[in-house]
Amino acid sequence: MGMVTRVPFVSAATTPNHCHKCCKVVPCLPLPVSSALLRLPSLSFTHSSLLSQTRWDKEGVKRVRRRISVVAMAESAKSTVLVTGAGGRTGQIVYKKLKERPNQYVARGLVRTEESKQSIGAADDVFVGDIRDAESIVPAIQGIDALIILTSAVPQMRPGFDPTKGQRPEFYFEDGAYPEQIDWIGQKNQIDAAKAAGVKQIVLVGSMGGTDLNHPLNSLGNGNILVWKRKTEQYLADSGIPYTIIRAGGLQDKDGGLRELIVGKDDELLKTETRTITRTDVAEVCIQALNFEESKFKAFDLASKPEGAGSPTKDFKALFSQITTRF
Repeated sequence: MGMVTRVPFVSAATTPNHCHKCCKVVPCLPLPVSSALLRLPSLSFTHSSLLSQTRWDKEGVKRVRRRISVVAMAESAKSTVLVTGAGGRTGQIVYKKLKERPNQYVARGLVRTEESKQSIGAADDVFVGDIRDAESIVPAIQGIDALIILTSAVPQMRPGFDPTKGQRPEFYFEDGAYPEQIDWIGQKNQIDAAKAAGVKQIVLVGSMGGTDLNHPLNSLGNGNILVWKRKTEQYLADSGIPYTIIRAGGLQDKDGGLRELIVGKDDELLKTETRTITRTDVAEVCIQALNFEESKFKAFDLASKPEGAGSPTKDFKALFSQITTRF
């Protein structure tokens, strides 16, 4: 048998990963990073530090551990939220509330005209687009975490109405702004774009009354507005995206945070005395829905007790936990 020559192994490494005869080494492994984090456009790092720890075990064997400490910027924890219909009366409130919470949210708005953009401050985070044109809203939706839909067709009153003569007002929708175009096609475009962009949650604000085809709102301008809203709600519920559908009662322009909120289903609240709610309270529920798993995959009616009756709602997790209906 030939002679075997043993050659001592010498590592070329000059880092603490190499060891001597009696040294046990725990190799430095990269920290696990989820693919979801890698996709977040808001995730960035201020610095990373490499730390070494040396200790001796019971047998007197030297152990070296290396640890990577990564410090991420605070922005990585923020949620980027787009409010569509940000120029509307409720949309403006939601957009403003998000802006007032910069430690939690990066706010964006989508409006239909440059004039609307100017009316809410003309910030760079406000996009101008037409929800009926799917391509025009893509830039606003790219990179967001959540979408709050507050777009809606708005009936116009025909001129010449004189209530002193016992007349009933007549309403119409402007060309291109019928409920079918805004509340169905336009909202469907938003849902489709959000799904394509990987949005994590959609909050959709609708209206109570959708279970009644003969509801007076459907007769305004022959628009069947609640029919189209309901169709969109079903489309969202079938989309697979985590959703929260809020069917608000009659909207009031009053201060929020002063009333006890009530949730219901199937228009049951319309048969009670508590079937209105302030726009500010609706806006708060939209934002709070982003914070709790209990709000996801749920649809509900929303109203409030009169001011002074009951206690103002503060525990939104408990509020969402009451809801059991998916649609």
